[in-house]
Amino acid sequence: MNDLRPALSTRGISRQIAANRSSARQVKLGALTAFVTVLVSLASLTSAWTLADLRVYDYFSTFRRPALPADGPVIVAIDEPSMAEIGSQWPWPRALHARLIEALRGAGARAIAFDIVFAEPAAAENDAALATALGPDVVLAGDQSLIETPQAEQFVRTEPLPLFTQRGAKVGIASVHLSGDGTLRQVPAYPDGFALALALVAGREPAAPPEDALIQSFGPPRTYPTFSYYQALDPPNFLPEGVFRDRVVIVGLSLQNAPSIAGGGIDAFATSDTVHSRSLVAGAEIQATIYDNLIHGLFVRQADATIAIPAILLAALAAVLAVRKAASWKTLGSGALALALMIVGSYALLRLGQLFVSPLGPGFAFFGVAVGQAGLDYAEERRRRRAITRAFSQYLSPTLVERLAQDSSQLKLGGERRTLTILFCDIRGFTTIAEDMKDDPEGLTALVNRLLTPLSDAVLNQGGTIDKYIGDCLMAFWNAPLDDPDHALHAVAAARDMQAALSRVNADLEAEAKLQGRVSRRLRIGIGINTGECIVGNMGSARRFDYSALGDAVNLASRLEGVSKHYGIPLLLGERTAALVAHKYPIAELDRVSVRGRSAVSPVFTVAEGATAAALARHRAYVEARYRGEITLDDGLFSELKTALPSLARYYESERERLVR
Repeated sequence: MNDLRPALSTRGISRQIAANRSSARQVKLGALTAFVTVLVSLASLTSAWTLADLRVYDYFSTFRRPALPADGPVIVAIDEPSMAEIGSQWPWPRALHARLIEALRGAGARAIAFDIVFAEPAAAENDAALATALGPDVVLAGDQSLIETPQAEQFVRTEPLPLFTQRGAKVGIASVHLSGDGTLRQVPAYPDGFALALALVAGREPAAPPEDALIQSFGPPRTYPTFSYYQALDPPNFLPEGVFRDRVVIVGLSLQNAPSIAGGGIDAFATSDTVHSRSLVAGAEIQATIYDNLIHGLFVRQADATIAIPAILLAALAAVLAVRKAASWKTLGSGALALALMIVGSYALLRLGQLFVSPLGPGFAFFGVAVGQAGLDYAEERRRRRAITRAFSQYLSPTLVERLAQDSSQLKLGGERRTLTILFCDIRGFTTIAEDMKDDPEGLTALVNRLLTPLSDAVLNQGGTIDKYIGDCLMAFWNAPLDDPDHALHAVAAARDMQAALSRVNADLEAEAKLQGRVSRRLRIGIGINTGECIVGNMGSARRFDYSALGDAVNLASRLEGVSKHYGIPLLLGERTAALVAHKYPIAELDRVSVRGRSAVSPVFTVAEGATAAALARHRAYVEARYRGEITLDDGLFSELKTALPSLARYYESERERLVR
């Protein structure tokens, strides 16, 4: 590339290259979308993923859960107070259950269910008493379990004694199925399930749940009205009137001495609500929950593969829309919005349609496509930037090459108007130094580089742009090419860092000279800083150009650096710069001068290090008197000023010498 002008004029070729790059990107995006969709779809069929989906269901189904039905079951709890009151070891005599049935019937109960399996015979008189009390309004629990051995799998069904069922009592299988994490979420699929049998006995028409229907929880343990067994034995004396009238009653264990997951429990299970309460729910209350789910049709259908996989595909296609042009920081916002919509949509389907479509699969599909394409775009951008850098680094400055790599549309001449803070820094007495070292050009170069390196670092560390090196002079500016709202502050901070760096270099030179037995060469610098409107951009010719700044503000900064030596002050600031940094640094006006190339009078300022408010006020009074021509040669005055503002001592010395002349 000996000439950049063909590159600047071949817009048709550039458009074709861009079109080819876009086409290749679309192909990669399509392949990525298909891969992510298949991968997430297959992963969603695994048991581990299913458990994660169910955990999401736990949180969704317990957020603003439906209210407990007003006509739901009442729980008669075999609990610790009843154990203490009855004074008999469990299991209690079955004649006691017979008394309970009679008491509940007398209190008006519509149906009575025992979540207890009476499969083994007990004392004959007790069994007879219970059998006598049983009737068509009573449901007894049965059990069905799967026994797995290396040889076979066998279902074992346990039912109450025939003595009890012959009296008209119905049997309902009270067994439940737990998810892989030990949590009860699914409506039992038994055609003669406990809650289903209870609904039929109570004369209610239950809804038919689909396979793998999920239970809708109504709250933590003891959400249902619960009364102790001993109270239900004698309702008139222990309970308000009518608590059992026309109600379904479920009798079962509900012990409170093992309410946590860690502690386990007797006939108690973890439910969706356990994620909040950390407590187990008694089996009787579980059956009550299943009963209300069936009676009121509140159970939730779990989306199968015919729904979940299309949802994953739709999410992947939504991600394609989000990154179809280019992945950027906006993609994060799109991703967050998409995830929020998936969560809201999933929750809305759960509440309004009683269908649970987990947002995990669609969420992973969306982010898989979006993040994957962002990674591909990043890799392509890095490859393109490396290619541009290799192609143009030998022709353009590193700064412009970097900008060009980021945005190739910058490959043109021109500029823009911006407010910049410009800094010029020059080595004082460089001509004399060069003359002294005329026989050692390598040493002179090393010395200049030794100083310019930390000075340049000071600029870069404060976010400045180094425009150029002019012999022993450095030019830099702030607020371009990137915006910097604190450009003046950063420029002044860089100048102070430069002075600190100069002190370190001089200390090193002095130490080296002492070791070599020669006189140390002490370096000095002058710095001028000014803020104003400039034209900044790619300046030069079509063959060679650089990123630089032009304008009157640049010229004034250069002039300030030049006149700083007349005041014995290493740092001079223009008026606008001083105004922008006065809130952070103690600023002192020094003079109002006419600099070469400008007709207007320009006030000049400096940073008065360590100055107090009183000292600055005294200095302002001196400067105003100086402008009025009221300063006379008074050694006491200058001694007082130097004591108050030691950082301006050389300035006051130069002022005194001016009066002497």
